[in-house]
Amino acid sequence: MFFFLISLLSFLFLSKSLAPPRLPSWANELLLLWLLFLRELPSSLVELLVDFKTQIVMSSNKKVVPKVENVEAAGEMSVLDLPDLALECILGKLSPAGLCNMAGVCSSLRDTCRSNHLWERHMREKWGTLIGRAAQREWQWFVTSRKESDSSTQEGGPRGFLGSLSCVWPLSWLRSKINSGRSKQRCPLPVDSIMSWYMSLESGKFWFPAQIYNREHGHVGFMLSCYDAEVSYDCCTDSFHARYPPHGRRTIVIEEGVQWERLRAPPVDTPAHDLHTSDCLDDLRPGDHIEIQWRRNKEFPYGWWYGVVGHLESCDGNEHLCHCHISDTVILEFNQYTPGSRWRRTHVNRKDHREEGNESDGFYGGIRKLKSKEEIAAWKRLWPTEVLE
Repeated sequence: MFFFLISLLSFLFLSKSLAPPRLPSWANELLLLWLLFLRELPSSLVELLVDFKTQIVMSSNKKVVPKVENVEAAGEMSVLDLPDLALECILGKLSPAGLCNMAGVCSSLRDTCRSNHLWERHMREKWGTLIGRAAQREWQWFVTSRKESDSSTQEGGPRGFLGSLSCVWPLSWLRSKINSGRSKQRCPLPVDSIMSWYMSLESGKFWFPAQIYNREHGHVGFMLSCYDAEVSYDCCTDSFHARYPPHGRRTIVIEEGVQWERLRAPPVDTPAHDLHTSDCLDDLRPGDHIEIQWRRNKEFPYGWWYGVVGHLESCDGNEHLCHCHISDTVILEFNQYTPGSRWRRTHVNRKDHREEGNESDGFYGGIRKLKSKEEIAAWKRLWPTEVLE
């Protein structure tokens, strides 16, 4: 076989000097095969010698080393000798970086440190406020696409003459060297594990849907609003990159350096261009905190704008005499604007509310009643330092 390959290589070099410069594809593939063989032959021989030596040593040790009757005779106790519950309690105290380091100690600890129940706490503590149903669906789609991609890569073999030759070539290393995209990692991290999700978020590789308060670095036109975007984490600055979807004549807008306090998980599943179904209109009373959809025109996506329910003009605000809660008209106030501003007040119909507005004042959509103190506090932290015109 060796002399055959030498003759083949000589023939290829000779034909290259006599024939036109371009060789047929099968000749190039044979040349590549020969180069791969020469590169891998020394390391393959070394591996064979090492394995042979290891087997000899192990067989001799079996004859010489006496059987260990108890743990004390074998030496000091290792962490792997701890009961499972004690070991998991220790691992549960580690940080994500500590778990990753511990997973590289041995195969037993690797499987334990990658288990979902150890990573659920880290996932909840760091990402729980940002990962909503929309981000979970996006991750499931990401996992499915990765699995399908890996499956097609494993099933698809090399093409052409070289691929056909690899099917019958006696050396097992040939197929692993030719197949592009094969992972060199012996035990890759399962793509559907919580650890994989955490690491994808931490590295910024996974973009997920979220909502951002006061978009575009707090542009005055977006004060006390919250818009949909795709974000990815930047661990170097402990902030986020944001991509706002295009609308109207505007292309995708990129914002960097978005801080944690400006992000939230989308509270509803309503897409940004769809009207949210308001299920709280009958319960609205003066003083309630609300969010309402608003957009500049029909081409724009909705954003959520903060406001409060006000009193009718005919009501003096006396809580004992107020009947605003039984009126079909609901007054909404946006007190970040000066009195008299066209953005200060608007009204909606309690019984028959649909998208209302025009091209000059924009269009008002669905309403959410805020019941959580945390949501209300988040809006108040973003209150502008100056009253808006």
